[in-house]
Amino acid sequence: MKKNITSLLLLLATAFCFSQQDAQFTQYMYNTLTVNPAYAGSRDVLGVSLLHRSQWVGLDGAPSTQTFNIQGPYNEKVGLGFSIVHDEIGNNTNQNTSFDLAFSYIIPTSEKYKLSFGLSAGGHLLNVDFNKLRNYSANLAPSVEDELYKKFSPSIGSGVYFYSNKFYVGLSTPNLLETEHFQNPDDDGTVIASERMNIYLISGYVFNLNPSLKFKPAYLMKAVAGAPLQVDLSANFLINEKFTLGAAYRLDAAVSALFGFQMGKKFMLGLAYDREISSLGGQQFNNGSFEIFLRYEFIKNNKIDLTPRFF
Repeated sequence: MKKNITSLLLLLATAFCFSQQDAQFTQYMYNTLTVNPAYAGSRDVLGVSLLHRSQWVGLDGAPSTQTFNIQGPYNEKVGLGFSIVHDEIGNNTNQNTSFDLAFSYIIPTSEKYKLSFGLSAGGHLLNVDFNKLRNYSANLAPSVEDELYKKFSPSIGSGVYFYSNKFYVGLSTPNLLETEHFQNPDDDGTVIASERMNIYLISGYVFNLNPSLKFKPAYLMKAVAGAPLQVDLSANFLINEKFTLGAAYRLDAAVSALFGFQMGKKFMLGLAYDREISSLGGQQFNNGSFEIFLRYEFIKNNKIDLTPRFF
């Protein structure tokens, strides 16, 4: 019986580990507050953004993610933000919702460049329903209470962000705390799953190729203990300050196509499609991953010097 219980928890823990670590995004250049609190206020305008990601479409129980961000300057030196990320896997079997308040302190280092230091604090709620597991049997549960696992965990993050209108580089850890889940049924203190600290390094630069065309290469690197280094490389073109076309490559994992449409100065729509290049990318498994991004910025009509940018 105990062996069966352990096997059940290990199977769930495997899914938990993949979904519970920080959510994955292709349009990370527009969703920076989620990974770096120092980004708050860097655009010098109050903005609200929404993102939805459906991963591995066609694969039953595949992950899906939704984010909500609001951020802007409080004054010339302080930025504030609020972020919600909802991640689920296994047809609502495993749901994780996190929320964070972000604070940044911005220091001008020259006429063009600024350095921002950020802190975030919040928490996340993990909700796992064993009853929704397709092969679940109540007889294997350690107790009735274990059929529904809920746990709230606090989170503290930090980051630094150096930027201008054309360049940015940031280093951050969205959550410095590591939370343990699912003790071994033998009650010997062994932990079956844990949330690990994710470390992000992001950077990009905008080249003005001509008055109507801009080009921005960018990258994101994510390091997690016990997992391969994730590297995302992207190249985007901004045409007439309205249309964004680009492509991205996730090392040994996926290739992506990106499209954006800037509808005036206030509203932006972004779309992305990923295709796996690993064994998971075969037609027999899934039809790729999709993202849609929406951003609205409360720009005053007399603020005509603010032009659309990639980040």
